[in-house]
Amino acid sequence: MEEHPVEPGALAVGVRFRPSGRIYDFDPGPLLLARDDRVLVETERGPALGTVVVPARLRPAARALQRIIKKADSRDLAREDQNLQRERQHYRTALELVRGRNLAIKLIKAESAFDASKVTFFFGGEERADLRDLGRELGELLRTRVEMKQIGARDETKVTGGVGPCGRELCCSSWLQEFQPVSVRMAKEQGLSLNPAKLAGMCGRLKCCLRYEYQTYVELKKTLPAVGAPVESVKGDGTVVRQNVLRQTVVVRRLRVAHRKLVERVVHDNAVRDEVVPLSRDGEIVGLLEPNVADSGYGNCMGGKPPTACTR
Repeated sequence: MEEHPVEPGALAVGVRFRPSGRIYDFDPGPLLLARDDRVLVETERGPALGTVVVPARLRPAARALQRIIKKADSRDLAREDQNLQRERQHYRTALELVRGRNLAIKLIKAESAFDASKVTFFFGGEERADLRDLGRELGELLRTRVEMKQIGARDETKVTGGVGPCGRELCCSSWLQEFQPVSVRMAKEQGLSLNPAKLAGMCGRLKCCLRYEYQTYVELKKTLPAVGAPVESVKGDGTVVRQNVLRQTVVVRRLRVAHRKLVERVVHDNAVRDEVVPLSRDGEIVGLLEPNVADSGYGNCMGGKPPTACTR
């Protein structure tokens, strides 16, 4: 399809082709489109049926956009249903071949082009696999062009979907458009247990939600003295031994001549208040003012909500 340059003040609509997929801009032309309208567009891989998720808006002349062909009618929707049935048949055919060849791969999904000119098979595996022979055999059986595409563990989970340990649908399969890098450092900054079983998601990789509140913790920690830093309080000098980031407090250990105590320095509305937590004679902590994370309700707040939105 011929691309049309975007003039200053021209309109553009956002179209999505699959749930939680990327949003692409298209030129609506003379069409009046609203959110959730089904449209037929021309892409690099041929015609495709998509859904308008961003209504028409002004867009500066930055790059050329492809124009929407038309609104989808009943015939287009009927063809989409036929393609879904055809995909299930193609999947069963490919699965029989994979099992017959004893291939160490996992067939995930079959996706048919809108005009049925090509079928794409998505598969996963621990190592890189050469499936050119399988692709040729499938092409002969299905009498169409076949593309074999290997995807990673995260993309596999995004395609298959599921429910996470939080009880909600997986972020990657419901709303997350692109994967962002996640590291163990993000868990450390939030004071989470470094248990691999708790940090790993359905895909076996680190949970994407580890990065949701990471930047908030980084910003909050800037206002607190670091662990091990010497500090001054109204009851004497000491050393920071613990931080409570969400409450913006620190626990300070100080030494007195008569006895040793832990002092929690509470910073709230520019006011400083010292509260004492006694130690045993051997220096072990007897009690802490800091609440248990499991009881506070903040330990499981990993759904992208700010700390103030977490409920006990």
